[in-house]
Amino acid sequence: MTIRRAVARDLDAIMRIERASFPSDAWSDEMMRAELESAHGRYVVLEQTGRVVGYAGLRHLAGGRDADVQTIALSEEARGRGQGRALLRELLDEAAGRRAREVFLEVREDNPVAIALYASEGFAELGRRPRYYQPDDVDAIVMRLDLAAWRAAQTPDPADAGACA
Repeated sequence: MTIRRAVARDLDAIMRIERASFPSDAWSDEMMRAELESAHGRYVVLEQTGRVVGYAGLRHLAGGRDADVQTIALSEEARGRGQGRALLRELLDEAAGRRAREVFLEVREDNPVAIALYASEGFAELGRRPRYYQPDDVDAIVMRLDLAAWRAAQTPDPADAGACA
């Protein structure tokens, strides 16, 4: 598994995954191309054996205190193996590197797998946006992560190292 920065030539592969993952509200090619080219974004792809099987995107305005997870999607065969978590952590590391303090996202309330992933990384529900996802009339759960707390949780406590010896 390799995670690397997304480039323009990845657009077709990204859009195949986008349409399969979000059949009723997939972004258009033009929207995704603009995201890949934006100076405010960082998009990455997950490759296995030279094939793109996932992607994720972050938006952060220079100097801003917050960042937004725009999207994370995996092909059907790549799901359930911790690769969504790897993509999410890549975005969170990027947000930290850009000196964001908080990361926000919206997730469909009918996506318990994604909600559980975000909660397990420390995201907490802030509220809901009724009927946010159209045309399905599905509410969005708005979630927030304190990036400093997340990074502290990722860093092993040196005091614990002696207990394992």
